[in-house]
Amino acid sequence: MPQLEQIAATYGSQVFWLLLTFGFVFFVVGRGMVPKIERTVEDRNARIAADLRAAEEARAQADRTEEGYRARLTESRAETGRVIALAKDLAAQATAARVRAVDEETAVRTAEAESQIADARRAALADVDAVAADAARDLVIRLAGVDVPPAVAEQAVRSVARG
Repeated sequence: MPQLEQIAATYGSQVFWLLLTFGFVFFVVGRGMVPKIERTVEDRNARIAADLRAAEEARAQADRTEEGYRARLTESRAETGRVIALAKDLAAQATAARVRAVDEETAVRTAEAESQIADARRAALADVDAVAADAARDLVIRLAGVDVPPAVAEQAVRSVARG
């Protein structure tokens, strides 16, 4: 085979070009590009580590801030509870004072009304006696034809009413 016969003649030349290409790739890629890539990777890893540290610090700060917020919120709720209780107490006192004032006013009005009723009752009872005396006088005049003096008729009505 002719391909195999050429190997011996071209073998040395192929080894030379192989070593030359390998050396070129080794020095260009291995010595030139790989260190730059390694530096980039190291820089990136350092940046990531720094970002992680910053994120951890930010998270810790956020936790502290949240803790402070929750403490202030708890204090605010307690203060709100105290204010509400105070407002309820004040409202209850104001309502009680209004109820007492209305009760006193109602008692005064009731006493006045009872006094007026008693006066009206006394006046009505006095009028009843006078009306009854007049009616009795009129009946005596119609039935017996005798004119009875008003004083006598009133005396008779009072004695029958007590009786």
